[in-house]
Amino acid sequence: MEIGDILWEAGDPRKRASSLWQFAEATAPLHGAEPDDYAALHAWSVDEPEAFYSALWDHLDIVGEKGGRAFVPGETIRDARFFPQARINYAENMLRRRDDGLAIIAHRDDGTRRTLSWRRLYDQVSRFAQALVAEGVGEGDRVAAIVTNDLEAIIAYLATSAVGAIWSSCSPDFGPEGASDRLCQIEPKILVAVPGYSYAGKAIDVSPAIRTVAEGAKLEKIVILADAVPAALADLDCVTLDEWLAPFAPGDIAFRRLEFEAPLAILFSSGTTGKPKCITHSGAGLLLQHKKELMIHCDIGPEDRFFYFTTCGWMMWNWQVSGLSLGATLVTFDGNPFHPDHARLIDLIDEEDIAIFGTSAKYIDACLKDGLKPRQSHRLEHLRLILSTGSPLIPTSFDYIYSDWKPDVHLASISGGTDICACFLGGNPLLPVRRGELQCALLGLDIDTFDEQGEPVAGAAGELVCRNAHLSMPVKFWGDADGSRYHEAYFSRFPGVWAHGDFVEKRPSGGFIIQGRSDTTLNPGGVRIGTAEIYRQVETIGEVEEAIAVGQDIEGDQRVILFVKLREGATLDVELERTIRARIRSGASPRHVPARIIAVAAIPRTRSGKISEIAVRDTIHGRVVKNVGALANPEALELYMNLPELGSTAAWN
Repeated sequence: MEIGDILWEAGDPRKRASSLWQFAEATAPLHGAEPDDYAALHAWSVDEPEAFYSALWDHLDIVGEKGGRAFVPGETIRDARFFPQARINYAENMLRRRDDGLAIIAHRDDGTRRTLSWRRLYDQVSRFAQALVAEGVGEGDRVAAIVTNDLEAIIAYLATSAVGAIWSSCSPDFGPEGASDRLCQIEPKILVAVPGYSYAGKAIDVSPAIRTVAEGAKLEKIVILADAVPAALADLDCVTLDEWLAPFAPGDIAFRRLEFEAPLAILFSSGTTGKPKCITHSGAGLLLQHKKELMIHCDIGPEDRFFYFTTCGWMMWNWQVSGLSLGATLVTFDGNPFHPDHARLIDLIDEEDIAIFGTSAKYIDACLKDGLKPRQSHRLEHLRLILSTGSPLIPTSFDYIYSDWKPDVHLASISGGTDICACFLGGNPLLPVRRGELQCALLGLDIDTFDEQGEPVAGAAGELVCRNAHLSMPVKFWGDADGSRYHEAYFSRFPGVWAHGDFVEKRPSGGFIIQGRSDTTLNPGGVRIGTAEIYRQVETIGEVEEAIAVGQDIEGDQRVILFVKLREGATLDVELERTIRARIRSGASPRHVPARIIAVAAIPRTRSGKISEIAVRDTIHGRVVKNVGALANPEALELYMNLPELGSTAAWN
């Protein structure tokens, strides 16, 4: 099969029942197109923002005061304003259901399963919000968290929103330095933390990170999400969650409605190129953007069970929590997805009747290489949509889903990032799924690809850009008083246009193929190459578990270096090298063929699971790797030092 071949398309009844069809049909008098003409609907959403966003608010059934205007353009897209008279509270929109149906089903690595009804969720948020107010936490104050993806994290997040405060979380696998580099920057008023967690059956202590953040931020209150305060933290002002909440009984929540741009969450960049940026998002922006994506593009409804494999240090956690606004039941998991066996998450699909299963491209690839065939071993009866993000989903993974998971499933490769805490590109229930492609640019987003001169690219990859203002653009970077870091991050490349940092090909179908990050784009002989183009070929080879490609500067040019981590028992011999080169040459081009192929025992990753090409590139050049604490396995960089195959005397400083 070829890239772009159609693998699946929804039947007409399913299309007509979708929220996207209903939105298109309801707004037809405004755009004049048929409901199945997504291109026309998208063009209207970009060209007529006032009409589109007003209609979107109504279709999403937002709780709050809408005000008179939906969109006010500015001198630049940074100056544009959405719903300037609106008053909204994010948590109020999450907690509309108060019945005895299940709101959250939480699974842990150790096999624990806990549930929370909508009524109990509301009550728990009520008590937590009262406790925050009693501590003096209010509008604009920061609540920091080192938490697992579990019930308490969601309760704390919603309570923080309810009182108008700002939430910021790290997953507990961040070490003391990584947690401190992030949370201390925002000067939190209170810290909520788990003292430990389980991963692959191993108990891991979080006390050192809690102490470092508490001392660095000079915190006066630490709430420990456990039955007892660890002895290692006894000298700090710690209190268990039960003790902290004991004085408060459930009651009506006085949701604090705020202006559209009021901050709700601070997320952090990976920190691989310096101290993590504190990317500040508004609650209203996240609410409308997430609900648009979840309801309209993913077609999630109140009867669905919605799972995403994520940690509280990744934007996908915030994204999944917004599923509560649809009345959907969230299914969460914290721990190793392959413990105690590789079918752990697939088992959950059957056990919990999951309809929407979200994961990473690397997880799907790992299942493929492990030979898992869920179609043969599991029912997957309710599974309707599979979401994949984190890295490009390679064409063979598309094939694998349809051959070995479920032939009648909507597979949506989605892409956005922490920068927008949302998606630019993603799924569409009205369009076919094409092999290797992301289906479309999402509604309201004027997406294009530019060359290095800022001109639109046709028939080749370029820089992913967004020409117009979008709902979840950050309101600011915390601590960036003059906005210069914000401007440098997104607007310095092409004036007045958001440059996202992805190297992307726009396809004739209207879909997209992501070739990698533009800051890691290879440039041998002056020709730009996306690393994902190489990975797509290498990851089809059974002996290769995963790979990382970087450019090595040499004699005024650049050559491609490919590092491969091999599966157990495999050896990088002459025959395997020949296979790798031939596969890259035939599947990509001769320019993509690496000058050197080197076997390594480990590949460095960020704590959100993404391979760190920049860290490897800097290491082989002998440059200082900035903020090593952002890596989950920094010790792996030692494997890339002083490699004779590179003719390098590079050392990691």
